[in-house]
Amino acid sequence: MPITHISVRGARQHNLQNVSVTIPRNTLTVVTGLSGSGKSSLAFDTIYAEGQRRYVETLSSYARQFLDQMERPDVDSIDGLSPAISIEQKTTSRSPRSTVGTITEIYDYLRLLYASVGTPHCPNCGRAISRQTPEQIVERILAQANEERVTVFAPIVRGRKGEFREELDELDQQGFRARIDGEMRDLTDDIRLEKRKNHTIEAVVDRIVLKPGIEPRLQASVAKALQMANGLVLIGITGGDETLYSSSMACPDCGINVPKLEPRSFSFNSTYGACPECHGLGSIYDFDPAKIIVDWSKPLFEGALGPGGGSQYLQKLVKLTADKYKIDPRKPFEQLTSKQQELLLQGPPAAETPRTGFHGILAWLRDSLEEAKSDSYREWMLNYMSAATCTTCHGKRLRPESLAVRVCGLSIADFTSLPLGRALKAAQQMAFSERELRIAGRLQREIIERLEFLQAVGLGYLSLDRTATTLSGGEGQRIRLATQIGSRLRGVLYVLDEPSIGLHQRDNLRLISALEALRDLGNTVLVVEHDEDTIRHADYVLDLGPGAGKLGGHLVASGTPQDIMDCPGSLTGQYLAGHKQITSRSEPRPPDSKWITVEGARSHNLDNITARFPLGVMTVVTGVSGSGKSTLINDILYRALAKQIYGSREEPGAHTALKGADEIDKVIRIDQSPIGRTPRSNPATYTGVFTAIRDLFAMLPESRERGYKPGRFSFNVPGGRCETCQGEGQRRIEMNFLPDVYVLCEICNGRRYNQETLAVKFNGYSIADLLDLPIEDALPILQDIPAVRQKLQTLNDVGLGYVHLGQSATTLSGGEAQRMKLARELSKRQTGRTLYLLDEPTTGLHFDDVRKLLEVLHRLTDLGNTVIIIEHNLDVVRNADWIVDLGPEGGEEGGRLIAEGTPAQVAAVAESHTGQFLAQLGVAPQSAGNGALGSKPVKAASKKKPAKRKATVQVQ
Repeated sequence: MPITHISVRGARQHNLQNVSVTIPRNTLTVVTGLSGSGKSSLAFDTIYAEGQRRYVETLSSYARQFLDQMERPDVDSIDGLSPAISIEQKTTSRSPRSTVGTITEIYDYLRLLYASVGTPHCPNCGRAISRQTPEQIVERILAQANEERVTVFAPIVRGRKGEFREELDELDQQGFRARIDGEMRDLTDDIRLEKRKNHTIEAVVDRIVLKPGIEPRLQASVAKALQMANGLVLIGITGGDETLYSSSMACPDCGINVPKLEPRSFSFNSTYGACPECHGLGSIYDFDPAKIIVDWSKPLFEGALGPGGGSQYLQKLVKLTADKYKIDPRKPFEQLTSKQQELLLQGPPAAETPRTGFHGILAWLRDSLEEAKSDSYREWMLNYMSAATCTTCHGKRLRPESLAVRVCGLSIADFTSLPLGRALKAAQQMAFSERELRIAGRLQREIIERLEFLQAVGLGYLSLDRTATTLSGGEGQRIRLATQIGSRLRGVLYVLDEPSIGLHQRDNLRLISALEALRDLGNTVLVVEHDEDTIRHADYVLDLGPGAGKLGGHLVASGTPQDIMDCPGSLTGQYLAGHKQITSRSEPRPPDSKWITVEGARSHNLDNITARFPLGVMTVVTGVSGSGKSTLINDILYRALAKQIYGSREEPGAHTALKGADEIDKVIRIDQSPIGRTPRSNPATYTGVFTAIRDLFAMLPESRERGYKPGRFSFNVPGGRCETCQGEGQRRIEMNFLPDVYVLCEICNGRRYNQETLAVKFNGYSIADLLDLPIEDALPILQDIPAVRQKLQTLNDVGLGYVHLGQSATTLSGGEAQRMKLARELSKRQTGRTLYLLDEPTTGLHFDDVRKLLEVLHRLTDLGNTVIIIEHNLDVVRNADWIVDLGPEGGEEGGRLIAEGTPAQVAAVAESHTGQFLAQLGVAPQSAGNGALGSKPVKAASKKKPAKRKATVQVQ
């Protein structure tokens, strides 16, 4: 009898209260509930963790020691589990070598395609490269190295793993010597190579002095080497360079040789394909002249030069060079000619360097960094460095020879730089001969399929060469989702964490279709989600609550979306049914005369736009994914303000000017990153109330009698803490190939302090008792301490009263961490001139959490501050006082200002996707007065891509 359900009984992981649920298999099931109600604990930490653990337990103990071991979740039983795959927000690689192409494996197919049917061209002259005969190779050698002593090598093995005993024995029998990994070796010795390391073996065929009459011998040696090494011969000039020749590929004009094309020739992670200058990164981290010259209005050694400015040795070198080239070092650096500045920074020409011993200030700083032994000095020096595009490969990461290989007129770098929408068309239009089609037909189909999946989940604006570090959590998830659809696995349990993050309402149905496609393949799709469209399209819904933290962890309702709406106890159901709703303000705050204006923004895909942000109100920046919102706010506005206000060294994106910055005195970016990285960090330490609480306990009579200072009540330093667990409350026991086990400290029983410290009490509570209280319960006990009362009251007001004062920061959800940061800002003394920037603050937030967040944001704004939010959530958008809408599409077709004004004014702009959804939500369109953009740019956008516009209407 087939298994039809996944049954979870008695789940108690984190705050789950003995939850038992039954999830139908092969369905799209949504787990929803308030932030902190236990959704992730059920979906990821219980169901996925147990599925993964069971798989790992089938492996041998030897294999298990190489894997991250997962602790058994606190659950009685789980039946009907399939192999589990999680697609989380943080699972994309943060390596600079990882790109969209490598994550989706499209780049692997491209490498194979270009190695199989690519046409090599000369990197110098662009001419197609043909095979080279031994006679031509000999001519080249004689032309380059006349009267020189040369060695003819046959490269038998080039950078491959293995022991290669047979090859070495065969060379020994034939009487050859060999160079192994750069070292000359006698093959009569017992040579044992490491099996798991890359090796290069080059047989020494001949050593010849190039003189008249030597041509026949040289030709015979070259022919022998070509025969032994499958068409390759390496010529080494004694005391000079080595040149690789190929009988298969060489430019007849320039003589440039291209080794046999292999997939690794196009890998920027391999020495055979990566650019030799930047090693495949596309950029070089080097000292930035704009950073090392800290004050251009001063002479070089009187305040202009930052690092190295105090070095007497550098001053002496610069003075010698300045005297030779008639440069006056006492002049302000900005008054020197650009040629003189370049000479001091980069050094004189190589031929003239020996006379002064000076290679340039930048070279001197590089040497200083390499020789530095102090970590703090190295870190300080790194502040003056920037990543600059590699001048050899121009950011394309590959060797010139690899970049010169083309398929249908495009190099592999050209193809990967295209937006996915255009890359799909280019792949479909690739035309091959009958022979090439037999080789490349399947590869082409695989590439097209994967690009179609990426397009289907709304990522057509990305390019394959986009680095993984620049992707948002939602983008990374949707890339992995497209990869999984492409793998066509069946019978798998997929667990996803809010895949709709960063997705405009316009693209929601495309994402839901992708999830349904994954389900229809025969998989169970379990999604932690708050998005209304996703919940309504689900086959089955689990609603957890009723509150958050210790007030949550219960199954409030389960069933179809209609069952959830019919349940009066379900907060989610009440919002879905319309019984509860997030109300918007009756009238937006009118913008006053003060504005911040970004003029000529043209970084990434921004199309030289000018965006205005009124001060003292709440502005929301909207637009479809990839339209340029993050570039405008995070890369340009925030960095430009931080540079002007705080002297930040981070360079803003390209723009002409920033006006109105003198109207604000602080700029603060609030995101959902954790408030602390270690379990020792908690709400009390983060908000600063722990210092006041420790001071209070130190002032109590018992503490004064015993001579206790505030440090006695810290669990981070010796004295008052339990030394057995060092103030952590638990101990880690290593279990070799099993996961580490954490047990309660048997001395302090998890209370973190020793008995003497716990004996000191305030109103009957020890310091451990206070830290164990929820904020709302600690408030009446500490209400007589003004500094503490104000901060705790603010935390309670923003809906965090259920969080414990000493709760580990690592257990807080993203929404809880964000509200804690907002509460800390609210509790500070307000100047009314602070600018707050938030990037998608509703991530991970339930409808009711969004309501609480809006209340906090309105409070901040009412105090005279300016709030700018990047957001797709329509409840936040319609609560805005001012909207800046970018578009009309993502990537190349985005980056333009579509509309700006009040929600009602934006709702009247037909070309604005956001405006259309606002109108559907009941925002009455109001004609654009002085505020909103008129129809002029809209008409321009609609003229450009009429077919696209029609398609988007159908998607809606």
